[in-house]
Order: sequence, then structure tokens, then C-alpha cells
Amino acid sequence: MIYLDTSVALAHLLSEDRIPSYDLWKQSLVSSRLLEYELWTRIHARKLGESHGEHVRTLLGHVALMELVPSTLARAMEPFPVPVRTLDALHLASIDFLQKRSQKLSLATYDERLSTVAKAMGIEIALEYL
Repeated sequence: MIYLDTSVALAHLLSEDRIPSYDLWKQSLVSSRLLEYELWTRIHARKLGESHGEHVRTLLGHVALMELVPSTLARAMEPFPVPVRTLDALHLASIDFLQKRSQKLSLATYDERLSTVAKAMGIEIALEYL
């Protein structure tokens, strides 16, 4: 299973230079519900709701979204191996939640800071921008 970070989803939706392979979308994908909020916030900030709205809904339909339960939120407030941004802490806490429940997963991210912390936590990286 692959945990999908917002940076990869946005790169796909916005056809950036670093678009993920189409093989990624054939995998079992999971993310925090935070992904949904981050995508819509960025799409609306760029005034792309009309042109990209259906693409956002389709992408989200391919991802199992997990709720931010109290234990995940509590974990996000604990220390990480290196300092993290708030939203990264929530994504990392979500990965930690799944791993503690014996879910084998790797992280797809284009965010260098998130990748660095994930590696320090022993999280396998499935996709990153080098």
C-alpha cells in the first residue's frame, strides 16, 4: 500500500514537470482526509475549481481516505526525529497510525522535507523527487 502525499497528487492534477507514473494509480493508495482538504484549498486558491474539480473528485475516488482520529492527532503533537511543519506532522502521524496496525506501506512524496523526516522514522519511500 502507498500513502499518497499531497505534493504528488497536486503534481498529477496540475501536470507539473514531475508527474508520477500512471503505474502509481494502479496501486492501493491511502492518505489522510487531510489530502482532500489540501487539494481543494490549492485548487480553489488557483481558481481552478471549474476546470479541475472533476479531476480532483476522480483522484480522491482512487484513494482510501482515513479520518484524523484522536490518537493520530495526539501523535502529531509528539516530537519527530527532526522538526516538521504542522500538516507534515499530521501526514506522518497518519502513516504511524497505519504502521502500528501492521499495515505495510511506503510514502509517495515530492516534498523533500517530508521525505527527510519519513526516512528518519524508517518509513520506506515509494516515490520522491530527486
